[in-house]
Amino acid sequence: MTHTDEPESGTEPGERPDRPERPLLSAVLKPFAAPRLNMREDYEKVRRFQRRLASRPGAKYQALDRELVSADGTHEIPLRIFVPKELTRDEVLLFFHGGGWVTGDIESYSPSCATMAELTGCIVASVDYRLAPEHPFPAGLEDCLRITRLVLADPELVGAETPEQIVLVGDSAGANLAAVVSQQLRDSGEPGAARQILLYPVTHWDHDPHTSPFASVRNLGDDYRLTNTEVQDYLDLYAPIEADQRSARVAPLLATDFSSQPKTLLLSAGLDLLRDEGEAYAEALAAAGNDVRVHRVEGALHGFITLPRFSRSLREGYEVITEFLDAGLRGPGGEAGGA
Repeated sequence: MTHTDEPESGTEPGERPDRPERPLLSAVLKPFAAPRLNMREDYEKVRRFQRRLASRPGAKYQALDRELVSADGTHEIPLRIFVPKELTRDEVLLFFHGGGWVTGDIESYSPSCATMAELTGCIVASVDYRLAPEHPFPAGLEDCLRITRLVLADPELVGAETPEQIVLVGDSAGANLAAVVSQQLRDSGEPGAARQILLYPVTHWDHDPHTSPFASVRNLGDDYRLTNTEVQDYLDLYAPIEADQRSARVAPLLATDFSSQPKTLLLSAGLDLLRDEGEAYAEALAAAGNDVRVHRVEGALHGFITLPRFSRSLREGYEVITEFLDAGLRGPGGEAGGA
């Protein structure tokens, strides 16, 4: 079953406007354009800024920190578990943060994870995977695979009772990792998560506006929040070997087999250069017979899940997420969905 939430628009499918129709809206969004950083040199500054921003006084939350041993026994992988004040759902959201595989961590994403727990009524378990360039591909992916395997084998590690209650969630590079984890578990013949929520994922390797097959890369890579150059810098830091960038383990849209994947919700952002490649990934999953829902948050910037709670984009996103969680493993009509 595939469900695509079409935005209200006077354009035909495939011809949706890539820019705000109202000049005032465009003027308001311009200040949120990504600062023109050289990520290859400035990633440590970005990390420090993100941590300072996350440490500002705000909503209080309770979290439990724990560490699980890596597959090779060489390091610990931290987890931070957020329990909402009112636990209303049985699902546990296993979360992989964004940040281009280079920035973002368990600290900088704690406010967003606390919001996720409160607005979904679910336990959220945030994974602090290793970051590039200190730990390039496949280090971060291996950490996410390890934690997913451990949690699916023993759901009580994160407060769940059954593997079916584990939902993979990721935003941006974290959504890329979630998608690749699901593919890798299928390829190795292991049971995967029954559901996944992919928020504006990176799924392709080419973000050059002159060569990319996606209109959003060509039209939205200069003005809003995330730029073509930054995405390429992130990819080069994460996977410095070009052949790795063009593999399905970095660019999951290049996979040759999309079958037997989790029931999927994919949220894209209308003003995000990654919009079209994310939606193309959902289309590939659906064409392979998976249960997929796609929802585009029009007017939203990349990374909207980290915005304050009063943000319209964030509220709309969580409305769709909670509907997806409430639907469980069955689609309309009672037919079983998912892999």
